Amino acid sequence: QVQLVESGGGLVQPGGSLRLSCAASGSMFSIYTMGWYRQAPGKQRELVATISSSGSTNYIDSVKGRFAISRDNAENTVYLQMNSLKPGDTAVYYCHALGPLCSGYVCSTDNFDFWGQGTQVTVSS
Repeated sequence: QVQLVESGGGLVQPGGSLRLSCAASGSMFSIYTMGWYRQAPGKQRELVATISSSGSTNYIDSVKGRFAISRDNAENTVYLQMNSLKPGDTAVYYCHALGPLCSGYVCSTDNFDFWGQGTQVTVSS
């Protein structure tokens, strides 16, 4: 079981910045594809950004040029730097991991989804 704990959410004015962090448990963090999702009130959860084990990144169009996902494998942490925030970015942000279930360094052949509990980001003046 991979446990994910997000932090860094809060209230920010339009045009401001926030940095979300997600700390992961376990010894195999470096092999997981990590991502950030968000869910606004009354809307479906959507993928915001992903970063692969090799460091390749992908973003939805609405955040390109404003958000940056990164990872620190030594710290078992993934980050989401959010700049030029807009009211439309208001949502609960969830950290996601995709990878095998591992016990120590012994891992399953199947991949599983792991989720954090979410952190609220509110962009408002």
